[in-house]
Amino acid sequence: MLRNLVRLCNPTSYAVLKRQEGQARRSHFLGNIKAYSTAASERRKFYQDVSIAQGEDGLFEINLDRKKLKTPGGKLFTVPNEAMAIAVATEWDAQKDTLKFYSMHLTTLCNTALDNPTHRDNDQIIRGALKFLETDTVCYRVEDPPEMVELQKNEWDPVLDWIEKRYNVAIGSSYNILGPQIPNKTKDTFRQHLGSYNFWALTGLEFVITQLKSVVLAFGLIDRHLTVEQAVLLSRLEEEYQIQRWGNVEWAHDYDMYELRARTAAGALFVHLSSESSTVKRKLLQD
Repeated sequence: MLRNLVRLCNPTSYAVLKRQEGQARRSHFLGNIKAYSTAASERRKFYQDVSIAQGEDGLFEINLDRKKLKTPGGKLFTVPNEAMAIAVATEWDAQKDTLKFYSMHLTTLCNTALDNPTHRDNDQIIRGALKFLETDTVCYRVEDPPEMVELQKNEWDPVLDWIEKRYNVAIGSSYNILGPQIPNKTKDTFRQHLGSYNFWALTGLEFVITQLKSVVLAFGLIDRHLTVEQAVLLSRLEEEYQIQRWGNVEWAHDYDMYELRARTAAGALFVHLSSESSTVKRKLLQD
């Protein structure tokens, strides 16, 4: 990945301007998530042991010592399967003297799915996710310098080719600020595909899309065509150009990169775990 990375300047382009629209949408969505994450950003740890238990309704709960975990909205914190419960419990068990809620992405996504603070249903989430297709990162291209044009072609075109063949759709790319004309058939196909996910999985998938600013890259990641590292690098292609050309504050760049990878990985894991109906024990017996 990024094998053709070269030193380039940072011209203002239609692609950059258009993606700023997608960035604004992403900031709005993430602002809602962050504002509704667990209480404060940090808090002194108040428990010793973390465990999970299955309730009479079949849902799994998280226990901090003898207290049941609750959502910010006051609901009992329950998840649909044992695998999700173990993943969330691991987040809480990994905390040291101070609870760093901003790093507990699975917990935050569960809270969002349980309390649904924006009061949206599946159709509304799907419509919101598909809006990112109109400003998809990989669809907007620069016209110069030539090296950057070539890099975008080499790195983004294979992903576009893959998703068009995978879902039998047409997307394309554009140098125009208006972007490519996405056919209604393509939107309908993606809408139908997203409709196969449950509410929890849609919550996670929208989160991934907002991280990468791309429906194409999010689908590539969820379908395991791309790794987390590949999807993140492809979403940051232009930023990496500028860093190679102008340099960067090393620790800041590394921190941003690791944080984006962590959020993206957590979102992808959340999607897969939300679609898992078997318990861990049952799967072990099957294996």
